[in-house]
Amino acid sequence: MTSAPSTPIASPQADVDTVLVIDDTPESLRFLADTLEAEGMRVLIATSGEAAIALLEHVTPDLILMDAIMPGMGGFEATRLIKRAPATAHIPIVFMTGLTESEHVLAALEAGGVDYVRKPLIVNELVARVRVHMANARLATGSQAALDASGRHLISVNRDETLVWWTPQAGELLSQAMPDWKRVPGPTPAALRPALIRVLQSDESGTSARVELNGSTIELVMVARLRGEETLIRVNDVNPAATIARLQQRHSLTSREAEVLLWVSYGKPNRVISDILAISPRTVNKHLEQIFEKLGVETRAAAAALAVRSMEG
Repeated sequence: MTSAPSTPIASPQADVDTVLVIDDTPESLRFLADTLEAEGMRVLIATSGEAAIALLEHVTPDLILMDAIMPGMGGFEATRLIKRAPATAHIPIVFMTGLTESEHVLAALEAGGVDYVRKPLIVNELVARVRVHMANARLATGSQAALDASGRHLISVNRDETLVWWTPQAGELLSQAMPDWKRVPGPTPAALRPALIRVLQSDESGTSARVELNGSTIELVMVARLRGEETLIRVNDVNPAATIARLQQRHSLTSREAEVLLWVSYGKPNRVISDILAISPRTVNKHLEQIFEKLGVETRAAAAALAVRSMEG
């Protein structure tokens, strides 16, 4: 098993599952290290919440096993700090506790834990839970990476209005609209909450709400419900004069064609674009025909994708 490194290292070996075990009891550490290493995992150890926070500045494990009660910084406080930091917020944390009171279980989950196991630990159950949560975390990370690479302005929000993550493009847009936002997962900024609440109250894809922020009109649009309590939401800047000008210049579009293309990239159907631009649906269709020809595409989705790349490039 491995304790805190003397010099910074970038990350654990990519092909080895790495578990950080946080426990103040030597016997528990020895048992867990032997058990997990026998399963082919790399084990890091920390004997306190403070030591774990320091260790995480140097290495990012695939999963954390957290003792709930320890001297000094306990497991609940350490978990809250880990989940508050963008670099470690994605790491699944499984609590280990001998406590039987339901309030302690709730406290573990509310702090950010994904699961808990009771002491004395059952080896087969522990290993199975560790592997399941590592697999789920990789799936979630892979999905987020794909969205990050898509160039879309997307955020993920819990039903309790907590911002879970965002694509770089969405983060930049929200930072411009809310300069005081620290870009840290946590409670949604107060200025954004009214629009967010209206969107979260609906289960219908395409539900939208707008809010004025720092001279910009920001629109939130429901995309889909994700696993658990998460909701995927698109963030639009609906006063993007500079973006319209960029689309117009890059693709030799008329001003009106650029406006139509922008709203297509926001996922708006023709009838909505018609209302926004005060033109008939038939005129929207005619503009789209010209846009498809100038962009060299055949579908609405292809035009939207090209528009997004142009806006981000």
